[in-house]
Amino acid sequence: MRPKAAIYVLILACLAFAPGAHAQDGLGKGHGAESRNMRLLGASDLQGRAAFQPVIVKQGERWIAYIGHSGGSAMNPLTGNVEPNGTSILDVTDPRQPKYLHHLPTESAAVVVGAEGGGAQMLQVCAGKDLPKGDPARFYMLRTDGSKAHEVWDITAPERPVRISIVVSNLRSTHRQAWECDTGVAYVNSGLPDWQVLRMTQVFDLSDPARPLHIRDFALPGQQPGAPKRSDPRLYDGHGPFTTGPKGNRLYFGYGYVGSGAFQVVDRKKLLEGPKEPTPENLLYPQVSFQAVGTWQAVHAVYPLLGMEVSEFARSTRGQMRDFLLVLPEAIANECREERPMMFVVDITDDTKPFGVANFQVPQEGGNYCTRGGRFGPHQTQENLTPIYHKRIVFVAWFNAGVRAVDIRDPYRPKEVGFYIPATNQHTEPSCVKAEGGVRCKSAIVTNNVEVDDRGYIYMTDRVKTGLHILELTGEARKIADFKQ
Repeated sequence: MRPKAAIYVLILACLAFAPGAHAQDGLGKGHGAESRNMRLLGASDLQGRAAFQPVIVKQGERWIAYIGHSGGSAMNPLTGNVEPNGTSILDVTDPRQPKYLHHLPTESAAVVVGAEGGGAQMLQVCAGKDLPKGDPARFYMLRTDGSKAHEVWDITAPERPVRISIVVSNLRSTHRQAWECDTGVAYVNSGLPDWQVLRMTQVFDLSDPARPLHIRDFALPGQQPGAPKRSDPRLYDGHGPFTTGPKGNRLYFGYGYVGSGAFQVVDRKKLLEGPKEPTPENLLYPQVSFQAVGTWQAVHAVYPLLGMEVSEFARSTRGQMRDFLLVLPEAIANECREERPMMFVVDITDDTKPFGVANFQVPQEGGNYCTRGGRFGPHQTQENLTPIYHKRIVFVAWFNAGVRAVDIRDPYRPKEVGFYIPATNQHTEPSCVKAEGGVRCKSAIVTNNVEVDDRGYIYMTDRVKTGLHILELTGEARKIADFKQ
């Protein structure tokens, strides 16, 4: 190639992946990276596996990222074998050079329709020193095993995980988990065969991870065994809770599948100590409030913002401090073939009477998200309440619009202060819709989950096999965060 031609090709390549590069070339071949006030530090292709939940913990002198995967399989270069998707384990001590340590497969490579329940999507990690009956020298991981089970692994040596217990098995579905490291109580989404809904919540005592103890089963009245059979077993399907632990004494549950979203506030103490028999009365006993959100799809995630000081109310004699809940209905259909999902801000200062006060949306026009391929809308926020960001910035996984950084200091006026959309790559799986004359497919990233670590780094995972991207805030967004912690 002549020198001038080589330079020209290099310039074109740089432009294709520069911030602001827009989606699709007319042939559905993908897009470049786009960003504002967020910068890419490092990335991993995760062996080309569809990724779901990331959890990042400090183990000794290392920072380790555990990534849950959806169903399917891929070649593991570390072993030379094709392995069913499970859990990727990476050393991210240097976020600019993540090192892939191990892939912990599941037994089944089955791809579940809708992607929920396959692989080992969901996981939680607790240090043994934090658990009431844990070994102080060890670390433990709770993860799903496909649609059939929840299990606990000893991950003290991340390169050599050892399974130490099966929490529950013979299930027909699994999904979200929440594990209180200080109490050992775990809330897991399970599909018990005799319940009248695909997924409900089981509560276990995992204070000793090697000896799980069942506490109770929980769902909405009418979903219990023996209730009249329902025409739609996914109506108000369980998505699991966000727990505030014993100090906050609240659990916030999301419910729903297509067009049947809702959220529920639950008294944690009543749930754990109240009557356990799953009668309608006992299931209703711990409920503080229940709110349907209408046709805006499933409520996949909720995120509490408790004790928010609202500067606008500083001179008011009452109500300067209020509680809020972010409610995220999940975008389901590709290319906006549904009602527009958005993130709602709900005032729960009196959590017996929640009411909406604001919403946050990503404008479609800014990126032609309805035509670039994949889903467009919210899915999940970070779950780590690090003081660097908590009550300041919320990071939201917005599917084909990447990760959005939202200034939430004034919950009545959430404001976007940054975003990052990775470039597609050779692993990116096309997203398809039925169109006139057949099926139309386009390649676009579909950011599924986002998490932060206690150093302030941001981790985003891709639903369609694009991999893991590690970010940091820049510019005005970084000034909002508190890096003095």
